[in-house]
Amino acid sequence: MARCRKCRKKADIFIPHHRLPLCDAHFKEWFEEYLERTIKKFKMFPKTAKVLVAISGGKDSLALWQALTNLGFDTEGVFIDLGIEDFSIISRRVSENFAENIGKTLHVVSLKKETGISIPDLKARTQKYCSLCGSIKRYLLNRFARLNKFDVIVTGHNLDDEASSLLGNTINWHLKYLARKYPVLPEGNGFVKKAKPLCRFTSFEIKEYARRQNIEFLEERCPLSPEATRLVYAEIMDELEKRMPGTKIRFYMDYLRKVYPIFNERVEEFLEKPLTTCEFCGEPSVSSPCFVCKLKAEAKA
Repeated sequence: MARCRKCRKKADIFIPHHRLPLCDAHFKEWFEEYLERTIKKFKMFPKTAKVLVAISGGKDSLALWQALTNLGFDTEGVFIDLGIEDFSIISRRVSENFAENIGKTLHVVSLKKETGISIPDLKARTQKYCSLCGSIKRYLLNRFARLNKFDVIVTGHNLDDEASSLLGNTINWHLKYLARKYPVLPEGNGFVKKAKPLCRFTSFEIKEYARRQNIEFLEERCPLSPEATRLVYAEIMDELEKRMPGTKIRFYMDYLRKVYPIFNERVEEFLEKPLTTCEFCGEPSVSSPCFVCKLKAEAKA
């Protein structure tokens, strides 16, 4: 029978890539301590920072918000309502209930109100709606954080996300993404600082933490999300992890240590266009008007 590494009681969970058996109480303690160490390791943000947590209603963002709250960080949440019928309604309700339970403020930004369109409207116009959705969310998050003077935006991207994304970008040699593939991006050029505090946590660990914290979260994927190639890369990484525990964390951390510094030195060379500022909304963009302001104009036409 496996024993908890901390107290030698019966272990309730085993973390494979750390070879770490823990009881329920010490798993919660380990999770939050490891999160705080990750924040410090990558110099993401201090305890005094005003932190904006991007909330989706899924386990990752809610578990992150819970852990940051338990650790005493000054946080507020923001939910981007994409107008995806029942999915957005349920996601918003789950997020609002959670915010109420932990006594924190949740801001809601409506895509329809901001731009005049919803993601279903976008889907009817173009096959690239999924990638555009990601770009729009990043735009709205940055704009909200900048206008409301937050020091940093944090997202719930986890190790599974980062490792599979790294694999895909490496196989396709997407240099502009590889040159910025780091868990914290500094502020500058109109961008608010961004961080991924869960970058060293697997989806399994986050789900177990959420379950033990009695967090109600939405398990369904976005109904408009296609079977993207990123899922193929995720399946490949899962198989490697199953056969060789620790593959994901080694692949990701070795990239950050050995390869990222080389690519990042030449990041300006890899960008397709230099950044400018949109003359209409003031957000950083590769063109003026920016793509969101163009969408607004099209919606009004």
